[in-house]
Amino acid sequence: MNARGLRRYVDDLLRGRRPRPFAPDDFEAAQLRTAIELRAAGRRGDAPRPEFLDDLHRRLAEQMSDARGEAAPKHSSTRRQIIVGTSAAAAAAVTAVSVDRAVITGQPGGVPAADNAPLTPNAGAWQRVGASSDVPDGIMHPFDLGSISGFVRRVDGKPQAVSGVCTHQGCRLWFDAPDDTLRCPCHSTSFAPSGQVLTHQLPIAPKPLPALLVREVDGVIEVFAPARPDQPA
Repeated sequence: MNARGLRRYVDDLLRGRRPRPFAPDDFEAAQLRTAIELRAAGRRGDAPRPEFLDDLHRRLAEQMSDARGEAAPKHSSTRRQIIVGTSAAAAAAVTAVSVDRAVITGQPGGVPAADNAPLTPNAGAWQRVGASSDVPDGIMHPFDLGSISGFVRRVDGKPQAVSGVCTHQGCRLWFDAPDDTLRCPCHSTSFAPSGQVLTHQLPIAPKPLPALLVREVDGVIEVFAPARPDQPA
């Protein structure tokens, strides 16, 4: 298949149309697999916006126009450059859509994050983070144990706690009370009080905040955590 036909085939894949079948060589097959993977990634959320695909189409047309001026002996090399350019441009378009969707809708893009499993230190002890009266219903109570910082609240009358450190690059979170949201000051990521990701501007969604082991005993709320750095284990 010539460069124009292969470009049309990839364009059909990205737009969700059924392309004409043909027998690809090994290099063509590798490029088509890339296009199929990009198409599958696009199904995880909203379809790419028309302007992204139009820009992709324009860039491919420019590349093919330049390629037609090359000498015949260089046809194979130029053709491969065009195909690689197709995959790179398509990947850029899909990535841009993913980031744009995450910023606008608050839906995490890229690789889905796992559930926020409890953080369980290899060695630690139950440490006080506040009195029961410090955590009435509807309050996010911050705490810092030196080795672990986080927030504790009540859910159905029982204490629950999450880490207070962003899972992207470890920035310290703050609680936006009017919006009932934990926010990262570094990259505009936000989390629900439960630890789930609400919004982000990253190519791949960060993981949810780890839950912390917490208990309430005799009017005291405690979190299981490692010893403070300035204290012996």
